[in-house]
Amino acid sequence: MTEFLQANMAPVMFAGLIVFLLMGYSVAFSLAAAGLAFGFIGIELGLLPSSLMQALPLRIFGIEANDTLLAIPFFTFMGLILERSGMAEDLLDTIGQLFGPIRGGLAYAVIFVGAMLAATTGVVAASVISMGLISLPIMLRYGYDRRLASGVIAASGTLAQIIPPSLVLIIMADQLGRSVGDLYKGAFLPGLLLTGLYAGYVLLVSLARPTWAPALPPEARTIREDNGSAGLRSLGLLVLLSVAAALAWANSRPEGTPTDERIVISMCVGVGIAFLLAVLNRLLRLKLLSRLAERVTFVLIPPLGLIFLVLGTIFLGIATPTEGGAMGAVGALAMALARRRISLKLLRQAMDTTLKLSCFVVFILLGSTVFSLSFQGVDGPKWVEHLLTSLPGGQLGFLIAVNLLVFVLAFFLDFFELSFIVVPLLGPVAEKLGIDLVWFGVLLAVNMQTSFMHPPFGFALFYLRSVAPTEDYPDRLSGRMIAKVTTGQIYWGAVPFVLIQILMVAMIIAFPNLVSGGIAKHAEVDTSHTVIEAAPDSDNHIEMDAAKLFGVEPAASGASAP
Repeated sequence: MTEFLQANMAPVMFAGLIVFLLMGYSVAFSLAAAGLAFGFIGIELGLLPSSLMQALPLRIFGIEANDTLLAIPFFTFMGLILERSGMAEDLLDTIGQLFGPIRGGLAYAVIFVGAMLAATTGVVAASVISMGLISLPIMLRYGYDRRLASGVIAASGTLAQIIPPSLVLIIMADQLGRSVGDLYKGAFLPGLLLTGLYAGYVLLVSLARPTWAPALPPEARTIREDNGSAGLRSLGLLVLLSVAAALAWANSRPEGTPTDERIVISMCVGVGIAFLLAVLNRLLRLKLLSRLAERVTFVLIPPLGLIFLVLGTIFLGIATPTEGGAMGAVGALAMALARRRISLKLLRQAMDTTLKLSCFVVFILLGSTVFSLSFQGVDGPKWVEHLLTSLPGGQLGFLIAVNLLVFVLAFFLDFFELSFIVVPLLGPVAEKLGIDLVWFGVLLAVNMQTSFMHPPFGFALFYLRSVAPTEDYPDRLSGRMIAKVTTGQIYWGAVPFVLIQILMVAMIIAFPNLVSGGIAKHAEVDTSHTVIEAAPDSDNHIEMDAAKLFGVEPAASGASAP
C-alpha cells in the first residue's frame, strides 16, 4: 500500500478531493482538508520535505496582498447598487416600449438589457433575478411561450459571465497569471457576438413560430405623442446625428491611434452628443424630440456613461481594473443618488451581500492554495501534464478534451470552483503546448458560462425558478388567470441557448482572432543579435571600487586571480 501511494500520490490526492466534494463538504474546506491531509501523509512517507508547510503562511499572505482581487468587491457592490436602485426596471420598460411593435420585441429587449446589465454589474444572480421579476410576468401576460421566455431571461443574465467587467475573468486572470485588462479586451468581441447569436435565435423563432413571440398590442404601448404616433422619427434622427458625430471623431484621429481607443472614445463622443441634445431640448423646451426619444436617451445614457467610466478607462490604460471597479462603485452610488433611490437599508443590503460573496471567494482561494502546495509537492502538475500532452491531436486534441471535461464538470461545479480547482492544472499544460493563456482563459470562460445554464444544476435556472410563478395566478391588469411556469419548461427553454454557447466555443477555436484581435500586440525584440559593449578598462574601475569598499589594496593591473 505504501509503495502504491508513493508511486501514485498525485492521482490519489485528486481522487481524495473528489470524495470530499461528493460527501457534501463545502469546496473551500474540501480543498484545504485534502491539501493538509495528503501533505502530512506525504511528509510521513518521505515524499515531501518536512519544511513544506512552512511556505503556507507566505502563500496566504501573498493572496491577501493581491490588489487585483479588490476588483471583486468593487464590481459586486456596483452591480448590487444598480440592481436595487431600479436601473434594470427602467431599462426593461423603456427598451420594451421601443421594440414592442415587432415580433419578439420583449425578448430582444431582455437580451439588450441583459448585455447592458452585464457590462455594468458583472453579477449573474442580480441580472437573472431582476429580469425574471420584471420581464417574465409581462411576457406571460402577452402570450410568450414559457420555454422561450424563461430561456431568454436565463441566458441573457449569464452574459455577465463573459462581457466585462466579469468576475470570472478577474479570477481567471489571477489563476493564469495574466492581465485582467487583456482578458477584458479579449472577451469583449465574443461577448457581443454571443449577444447577437441570442438575438438571431429569437428572430428565427419569431419567423418559424410567430405565436411564441407576439408583438405588444397597441394598448400596451404607453409612450406616445399627442397625435397618437410612436415618435420614432425624431429618435431615428437623434441616432443618426450621434453616429455621424462618432464617425467624424473617429476619422479625425491620427493614423496610429489604437483601435480600441478609437472605438471607446468615439462611442463616448456619440453618446455625449445625444445626451447634450436631449438636455438642451428639455431645458429650452424646444419640443424637437418625441417622448420616446427623450425617455430612451435619459434612461440609456447614464449606464452607457458608467460603462465608459469602467471599461473605457481600463481599455485606454488610464486605470487598472481595481481602480476601474472603484470608480464604477462611486458612479453607481452617484446614479442612485441622482435618481433619489438610495437609502440606508439599500446600502446595508448591498454591503452585506458584497461581504458574503467576497469572503466566499477568498475562502475558496485560501483552500485552493493549500491544495496546490501539496499537489505541486507530489509532482501533481507533471502528472496532469503527462496525462494531457499524451492526447492525440496536439493542440486541437487538448482543447477538445479540456472543453469536454469543463463542460461535464460544470454539471456539478460552478465557475468559482472550476476556476480554483481545474484552471490552475490546465494553464501550465496549455502554455507548454504553445497556447496563448489570454485566449485560453476567454475560451474557458465562455465554456464555464454553460455551468449557469445546463440542466439540472444550472444556477441561473435556480435563480429563475425562485422568482417564476409556481401556481396559476390572476393577472393584475387583465384579471385573467395566467398559467404557472414549470421546472421542465425552464429546463427545455435553456437547451437551445446551451447549444448556442457550445457553438460560440467552437467559433473561438476555429477563429482565434475573435479573442486575440482585441488584444494589443506588443513589439517583439529579437535578442539573437544583441551585442553588449563595455569600456576596455571597466574591470579596473570595478576592482578599484571594490578595493575602496573593503579597504584593501587593489591587485596589480593584469594580475590573475588566485
